Amino acid sequence: MRVGIVAKLFLLTAALCMLILAVIYVGQTIFFKDYYANRKVNDLQAKLTDFKTAYGDAEGNSLAIQSLEQDFYRNNNVTITSLDHAGNLKHVNDFYLEIKLLKAMTKEEREARIKVPLYTLLSTEEAASGQALIAIGDQLLIQGIKSYSMLIPIVMLHPSGEVLYANEAFKRRAFGNGKRKPEPSRNSLLLGKGNYSSLFGTVTDIRFPQSGGSSDMIYSNPLFLERITAFQEKLLFEDIRMTDQLLIQDYEQNNVKYKVFIQPVHYDNGTTNYIFAMASLQPVDEAVQMMKDYYVYIVVFVIVLILIASLYFSLKIARPLLRINETTKKIAGLDFSETIPIRSKDEIGDLSRNINQLSATLHSYIGQLREDIEKEKQLERTRKDFIAGVSHELKTPLSVMKSCISILKDGVAVHKKDHYFEAMEQEVDKMDHLIVDMLELAKYESGTYKMRMDEFYIDKSIEAICVQLAHEITSKQLRLSLQVIPALVVANQHRIEQVITNFMTNAIRYTPEKQEVIVSMTEATNRILVRVENKGIHIPEEQLAQVWDRFYRGDASRQRADGGTGLGLAISKNILELHGVEYGAANTEDGVVFFFSLNKK
Repeated sequence: MRVGIVAKLFLLTAALCMLILAVIYVGQTIFFKDYYANRKVNDLQAKLTDFKTAYGDAEGNSLAIQSLEQDFYRNNNVTITSLDHAGNLKHVNDFYLEIKLLKAMTKEEREARIKVPLYTLLSTEEAASGQALIAIGDQLLIQGIKSYSMLIPIVMLHPSGEVLYANEAFKRRAFGNGKRKPEPSRNSLLLGKGNYSSLFGTVTDIRFPQSGGSSDMIYSNPLFLERITAFQEKLLFEDIRMTDQLLIQDYEQNNVKYKVFIQPVHYDNGTTNYIFAMASLQPVDEAVQMMKDYYVYIVVFVIVLILIASLYFSLKIARPLLRINETTKKIAGLDFSETIPIRSKDEIGDLSRNINQLSATLHSYIGQLREDIEKEKQLERTRKDFIAGVSHELKTPLSVMKSCISILKDGVAVHKKDHYFEAMEQEVDKMDHLIVDMLELAKYESGTYKMRMDEFYIDKSIEAICVQLAHEITSKQLRLSLQVIPALVVANQHRIEQVITNFMTNAIRYTPEKQEVIVSMTEATNRILVRVENKGIHIPEEQLAQVWDRFYRGDASRQRADGGTGLGLAISKNILELHGVEYGAANTEDGVVFFFSLNKK
């Protein structure tokens, strides 16, 4: 039976593609997990060797070592720290208490301040909550293991015998399962290294870690602290000895596998430190599972694609070449609307792909060039507006200052010298405020500023601003009506507070004495509407759209007397537009209201 060349090529290409797909599938779903884990462990071994060298070069410099640990964490997503000979965190010194001994027998004991690390007894969340059971001045009985000038705590008790905190793992090792060892005599301070000690004294200092500190990556990882405690337990109670070889341990919790790395660092004086690191293998587990789910769909798609691609050999090569020629003519005329369909994986397919990429690149560059030109035009307009605005607004204060200087220079009204100096100082302050506002407005109008978004409670911000403006409200004998509801919004907190302050300052400025200012919030489906309303004169309807312009003031006669630079609402407008939210101003029955909306979280 004769088989045509088209059928042969079709069967050969399809079979080859199926084989390749099967190899990829088997490799990625069966062997990839082990390969990834082994590769990650080998990479970390090499990096830990480099870290050990850098650790030695730091020569005990805590800041340098903390920087090394943070860089290692950022670059490898692996939590790492260094431990002393007894398994204590060595270069982290912000979570401990100091105790002064009571009923000390010797001068050395009376002057001693013993450090007791707290991270094995309570969490940073408990310490930050203010609910810790210890405070400076408390008398405590602490049982633990003496290590040089530090006591590794096992049990912390109130003088009445009440247990405040305990390291349960150490407690079981030291006192047995549920059966407490006879209590050591108080202030057995002079016991040697590694002996059980009992200290009774007064707390003289307590240090809790601050948020954002260098130790955050350690204290925020309870599993990492748990493994350190387990290793410290072996050091203290099993008298283990380690060579220079890196120790790698497997650990699993909640079906997530981890690798624990312990690298001893021996010193000439006989002491040993430990570099302790822990890496999670969860990403590879998730990736493998995702790949298995993904291949269910991709295999079907690829099989169909293989069958279609195999028919390529029965088609003429001239058809794609003609299409390439037509498309390149359009590209030469700067028409990038068409792309060449890629129907093969040979040189013709590569050529089509390269032409498509060239077209996309040229299109992108030309579009970017147009955007850059438009931005440059916008910046030029902003610069011109800035110069024109500053020139216009600085004329009056400069004229006032020039008049004052002339009066002082001519010796006229010498008895009012302080008055003229004060007037000049006020004008300088006004010019400073004007320039700051103009620079801020220019930044927003430049088209290059990116607004960073936060999550915050808008009602809390409004209440805080009302407190800040209480003096201005009281000085005009105004009534403030505050109608807010708890609401979590997504916006830039600092800039939105600036908008609210501008709206309220504007309302206070133009509200007659003994009238009312109303600040309210209403809730819609997905947003919060904030309104600032003041009682008083209306804004002419034809001028409502102009209140957002720079240097606009509703009452020209009060431009300088009432203060302000005339840029507050213009800045507010740009801030709200960068947020992409609705805003506006309108006349009410007996006043004016300014409003804007924010998206709820």
